[in-house]
Amino acid sequence: MSAVVTTPVITEADIDEIALGAAVLGTGGGGDPHVGSLIAKRLIRLHGPVPLIAVDDLSDDDFVIPIGGIGAPSVSVERIQAESELLAALHAIERAVARKATAVMPIEVGGGNSMIPIAAAALAGLPVVDGDAMGRAFPEAQMVTFHLAGYGPGTTVLVDHHGNEVVSRPIDGGWSERIARAVTVEMGGGATMIDYAYGGDVVRECAIPGTLGLAQRIGRILRGRDAAGRELRDDERIDALCADLDAVRLFDGKVADLQRAVDGGFTRGAAELVGVGVDRGSAFRLDFQNEMLLGRRDGVLAAVTPDLIAVLDLATGMPITTESLRYGARVAVIAIPCHDKWRTPIGLETAGPAHFGYDVEWVPVEGIAQRSGARTTDEEAA
Repeated sequence: MSAVVTTPVITEADIDEIALGAAVLGTGGGGDPHVGSLIAKRLIRLHGPVPLIAVDDLSDDDFVIPIGGIGAPSVSVERIQAESELLAALHAIERAVARKATAVMPIEVGGGNSMIPIAAAALAGLPVVDGDAMGRAFPEAQMVTFHLAGYGPGTTVLVDHHGNEVVSRPIDGGWSERIARAVTVEMGGGATMIDYAYGGDVVRECAIPGTLGLAQRIGRILRGRDAAGRELRDDERIDALCADLDAVRLFDGKVADLQRAVDGGFTRGAAELVGVGVDRGSAFRLDFQNEMLLGRRDGVLAAVTPDLIAVLDLATGMPITTESLRYGARVAVIAIPCHDKWRTPIGLETAGPAHFGYDVEWVPVEGIAQRSGARTTDEEAA
């Protein structure tokens, strides 16, 4: 008798852990995880658990649809995404390319954009791929591993809650971003988007595998259990997370000044922190464009895109997004090494500091930590 093979599924009980972890990997962006998790849980409750398929298990004949939100995160918490947008976007891409979707995937593993594909999968009765095209969240449409591998965006779909559907065929990733951003602004600053829809062979080549599983592991740590199942106190969770992710704890501080505005379809701004505890007497600045992109300690580079910069509540370890950051908040800033795909010349050209106009050279965050004497996991454990 042959062995019975069961497909892993995402249940309603899994959603909060995945959303928490994705908010960390989202580096402040990717949409509001709370709103997205509510939508995903509701649709799983109505339609049942969502099958989870590994990147390597995709066949060449699969047709995988990355679906997510585009726009300023500040808008996404004020204009909640309508469930009708999900099926409208899926049906629009299927009509446009005359091909039926066999799976959906996150375009980025960030905040709400990790929840939208799960919600869409539940609604459409499709599996979701355990992988994404960033390994984090980035603010622009061409900042995906498909682009790094030389693939264009293909047919692109944008829909909004009014029922508008815009189908375009940009010539490359840069034009996809320009067209989509302009349309999104006209749609009120937020829309549902599909791009880089490809067969299973291309997804196997390009996707960063296992990122939903990684998000869930992060979420479990932040909810108080380490990889061995040991219960963690609130004050242990940030260090346990850093140990698990080979991350660097850059700064503990309080938000002393915050500038934030919606500009050109992005949430842009900067936060100034003053040190607390072991970092008392120092200052830290965070610059963001939807995501946290640059951190400086006392004016000196501490971490920069494409490495991940995450802001966590100092007491609980819970991730804080750019739109929920508040004056007076006591936070810890950590940095996580990005996937190796972003440490290539094309990766740095696409999403490195120069692209965002920052006059700094990219240095791996672990190299900066060694050079500056930032706290490493070994030092924290000691």
